[in-house]
Amino acid sequence: MSAEGLRLAQDKMRAAGVNDAAIDVFTHYYGELEAGATGLIPEETITPLLEPAHLADVEVTEEAASEALRRTAIIKLNGGLGTSMGMERAKSLLPVRDGSSFLDIIASQVSHARTEHNAPLPLVLMNSFRTREDSLEALRAHPGIEVDGLPLDFLQNKEPKLRADTLEPVEWPADPSLEWCPPGHGDIYTALLASGVLEALLDAGFRYASASNSDNLGAVPNPRIAGWFAASGAPYAAELCVRTLADRKGGHLAVRTADNQLILRDTAQTPPDQMHYFTDEHRHPFFHTNNLWFDLEALHRALTERGAVLGLPLIRNLKTVDPTDKASPEVFQIESAMGAAIEVFEGATAIAVERERFLPVKTTNDLLVLRSDAYRLDPDGGLRLDVAKAPLVDLDPDYFKTVTDFDARFPAGPPSLREASSLTVRGDWTFGVGVVVRGTVTMEGSGHVPDGALLDGAQLD
Repeated sequence: MSAEGLRLAQDKMRAAGVNDAAIDVFTHYYGELEAGATGLIPEETITPLLEPAHLADVEVTEEAASEALRRTAIIKLNGGLGTSMGMERAKSLLPVRDGSSFLDIIASQVSHARTEHNAPLPLVLMNSFRTREDSLEALRAHPGIEVDGLPLDFLQNKEPKLRADTLEPVEWPADPSLEWCPPGHGDIYTALLASGVLEALLDAGFRYASASNSDNLGAVPNPRIAGWFAASGAPYAAELCVRTLADRKGGHLAVRTADNQLILRDTAQTPPDQMHYFTDEHRHPFFHTNNLWFDLEALHRALTERGAVLGLPLIRNLKTVDPTDKASPEVFQIESAMGAAIEVFEGATAIAVERERFLPVKTTNDLLVLRSDAYRLDPDGGLRLDVAKAPLVDLDPDYFKTVTDFDARFPAGPPSLREASSLTVRGDWTFGVGVVVRGTVTMEGSGHVPDGALLDGAQLD
């Protein structure tokens, strides 16, 4: 039955124009899924990573740093639609500061680094079919961002969702687009090769790539890290940050005891009865930022030797074909994580960086903090904390979850959060102009916060 499922899936991918390399990778993972692989990494098979190198301890000359940056390409994962916040187009087009979107700020970061370090620094997006057109249109507002001879993007692949009961491609006539899913951001390597972008970068003289998510404005082009990576001779490196309570669900690196190899473990790879180990920030004190560095020559060599199948660990995600309909058929989505490539490359390493390198926006809670005066936008395009500690924001998802609802309740922009420890909002509240939050504030009920109001650690009912 599953052999027929594989044939049907392959035929469906070919009919949709998916490239052969991506079909080969899918076939590899299908075999693992059919064999019963779950992708789980039990706690007893790993040892926590406790003492990675720290960027603060690294010595890199300015000349070496700039030279490494001149041979570096910037790759941004830009396939997300921000559906968790009610968006239907590229999440990177969401305004973050003073009307500028993620993509606008990324373009300014790259432009500044080019000027500062006399570096060509090509910017390349990994788009999905649904983010490509709008994102490339947005970049037209930044003339000169394209580097001659190199594309501004390449496309992430897609694959069919598989029925959990038969392992055959699911059919959903009500919305055929829901029959497809992305293969996870581990697809970046296959897509780089199949698109020709990897060889184009190498032919243009680039040796290194810095890859990160487009919703993480902390991942500013960094010559110091580039210089460290080039001097290390490592084929691959991951940026880590010290874990806090807020990062308990983030993936982490560990050492596999069987062969002393660095590996990445995500939540979907943790046995449910061992999640208390995974979320223990003391046991696993560093989390994986998904800011990665890789040697393009080493990547090309590995991909060509393995027929585009790097063999990243399988992530088997069980979902329903229609995420909004829990009664719809259960499906497996076969995925892999970009950061899992750390176990593929001998000599791969990791480095702990400052928290400012990790500023993802996953919810409107994150968005409110980054839009507020708790952060500043520096000349290099980096968003950086402008107070001692970032305030914690928890907005009622019934009224603030989508960007549309969120913007309607902050029509004059965010309140001042410079003096806030936390802001918790329960109920339907709309904020006026010039509102200031101070200390720990909890709001319940509903209403309108008047212009110029000071919310000073009081509970509003």
